[in-house]
Amino acid sequence: MNIYAINGSPRKSGNTATVLEHALAGARSAHPEGMVNGSLIQLYELNFHSCASCFACKRLNGPSYGRCGLRDSLWPVLDKLARADALIFGSPIYFGGISGLLRSFLERLLFPFGVYDAAYSSIAPKKMPTAFIYTMNVTAEVMAAQGYADLLRPMERFAGNVFLPPRVLYVHDTYQFDDYSKYKADRFSEAAKRKQWDDQFPLDCRRAFDLGAALATGA
Repeated sequence: MNIYAINGSPRKSGNTATVLEHALAGARSAHPEGMVNGSLIQLYELNFHSCASCFACKRLNGPSYGRCGLRDSLWPVLDKLARADALIFGSPIYFGGISGLLRSFLERLLFPFGVYDAAYSSIAPKKMPTAFIYTMNVTAEVMAAQGYADLLRPMERFAGNVFLPPRVLYVHDTYQFDDYSKYKADRFSEAAKRKQWDDQFPLDCRRAFDLGAALATGA
């Protein structure tokens, strides 16, 4: 079983990456006999662009029908992910949405599988389980007040149409800096942020672990 977690954060070992690693650990724990190969893909290590609107993936009888036609460093990754058994997408929240690079990646991954028919059918090789994990600086209360869930839902819906409806995990009020005194960030209380990170972040990591286990078992 191949499960991939895609880190849409530029920080390769930050909050998002940490939570994704726990999700992969949970997936591996569900099959201790070693049946799960869980890999973390760092998008910021790849050199690629967003969808070029070339429509090669929609051209009937074309060599790239149902697949992205752009040949860059992302192309072999997309081919590998299409044959995965589960996918976990992770991103920090910027301006109420996912990171720009994850958005570009999802355009390239999802659009070729969507058919322009009345039902907007999917021609993905398999209907695999998916999940979205979001990390954000704001509290759960601010997230609700600003309607983040509604802003994030369209991409979740597209992913669910192509594959299977995703599980969703929100990680709130994250600890951003190693030393808040070095940055202009006086709107935040470093002590409160640190307490949140000490008390809540381990629980969020456990929730990610359980999410990964559920993906691996189909629970």
